[in-house]
Amino acid sequence: MPFSQQRLVRSPTGADLNLLVRHADGPPRAVIHINHGLAEHAARYARFADFLAERGFHIYVHDHRGHGATKAPDAPLGKFADKNGPSKVIADVDAIHDLIASECPNLPVILFGHSMGASVALNYLLAHSPRVHAAAIWNGNFSQGLLGQAALGILAWERMRLGSDVPSRLLPKLTFRAWGKAVPNHRTLFDWLSRDEAEVAKYIADPLCGWDASISMWRDVVSMALNGGKDAGFAGIRRDLPVAIVGGEKDSASDYGKGITNLANRMRKMDFSNLVSKVYADTRHESLNEVNRDIIMDDFAAWADGVLKG
Repeated sequence: MPFSQQRLVRSPTGADLNLLVRHADGPPRAVIHINHGLAEHAARYARFADFLAERGFHIYVHDHRGHGATKAPDAPLGKFADKNGPSKVIADVDAIHDLIASECPNLPVILFGHSMGASVALNYLLAHSPRVHAAAIWNGNFSQGLLGQAALGILAWERMRLGSDVPSRLLPKLTFRAWGKAVPNHRTLFDWLSRDEAEVAKYIADPLCGWDASISMWRDVVSMALNGGKDAGFAGIRRDLPVAIVGGEKDSASDYGKGITNLANRMRKMDFSNLVSKVYADTRHESLNEVNRDIIMDDFAAWADGVLKG
């Protein structure tokens, strides 16, 4: 079924956040707050929301700034903000958590993020972990190090050369398009997303997907990933917080699963005691749209069940 509700939520940042809600089919057990990836939008999570609602979860998912139907004076499609983009994105996420707390005051909240949304979720966790009962960080890469710094240098050069905040010319070539070309026998440059040809076709046909982000949005996205790579930022998170870190073995965006393993190993070294991680064989970037998505969703539901029972 479609989402139960669609409405605009005013954030303290001035953004009108397009929020989709799917209520649990029966008595609710928890709320799952989904954070979507770069150059996509909240409505693409309808199948996952239905799956979770059947198992007793409310689902809240909003379009981030510069995405989907969210509107903000400083955030046209492809741009987070004129300045302080990451902090505004995190403040928007917090506004949704305020709403969840008012509408579902007695329910635990599981934070979920895919790709760029994994960076958003992790950065939110670094600042607001007491608000979260558990966190799922999917298909992210927080091990960019020198490559991330080099990307920031490229973006600074582009901004200086082009003179305005226009779509980056180089970062899409170094990321989305390079990843697409790296897929053996690829049909399209978006085959890196999934082995499911129908899902790739839907992505390509969607006018709210696959656009080229602005220079500033790329800078903000890279900065959030680099921030998630700093161990010092994890100091305020309780070490028994349930965390699931998931990715795919054939996902070029996470360095073929190495980004998943690296984050999990880092957190284990920091004594996180309630952490699970898995890299799915042959799986590309969009786990929820992959040919093995039923297995992956079942695994997520089993983890969430364990979190709530624990």
